[in-house]
Amino acid sequence: MSFFPKLAVKLTPVLLVCGVSLMMACEERREHTAPAVNPRDSVAMMTSYGVNTLVSDSGMMKYRIVAECWEVNQVRNPSRWIFEKGLFLEQFDPKFHVEAYIQSDTAYYYDQQKLWELRGRVRVRTVDGLRFSSEELFWDQNKHELYSFKYSKLITPEREMEGTYFRSDERMTRYTVTNSKGSFVKGGMGESEGDSILTAPDTVKAKKRLPTTPSARKTQ
Repeated sequence: MSFFPKLAVKLTPVLLVCGVSLMMACEERREHTAPAVNPRDSVAMMTSYGVNTLVSDSGMMKYRIVAECWEVNQVRNPSRWIFEKGLFLEQFDPKFHVEAYIQSDTAYYYDQQKLWELRGRVRVRTVDGLRFSSEELFWDQNKHELYSFKYSKLITPEREMEGTYFRSDERMTRYTVTNSKGSFVKGGMGESEGDSILTAPDTVKAKKRLPTTPSARKTQ
């Protein structure tokens, strides 16, 4: 009977050492976890796929948006709508007639500034038949103007223009193209009512178009 107390006395230091070792081992195995990610740090408020919707402005239906993916993120600074996979945008007049359409490979809309940033194969067409193409276009809805700092091409029924800087009113009836080159129909400049071109006078050359028939050429 005296064996067990003696054994217990002998084992007590060993158990204490083992216990301390286990406690140290548990402390060493503490998991190193990163702080929790707040969903508002990175997650968009809304992400929609296969979008085809109407958008109002000042209580009126002004736009139709068609996009493969539309993300609304109010956490980023500044907050924005993101169209990473392309955008097709139609603009309506108060009678719901299409005034213009815009499309691009990527687009961002900064909702606080009311500023559109269009990137990659930007194409615009207005109700008057004007066509615009570039790799970049900004649309400031507060100032009611469009502008680009990259090579742009402008085609109307009367003329063609190219330049590295473009600025226009929102309806694309008055526009500025600098560092430009282009061709115009003789006598056609300024004849279209409400349409004007402001350009650097020493960089734009007007070319007279030749008659299309031989008989017309002989009369010249």
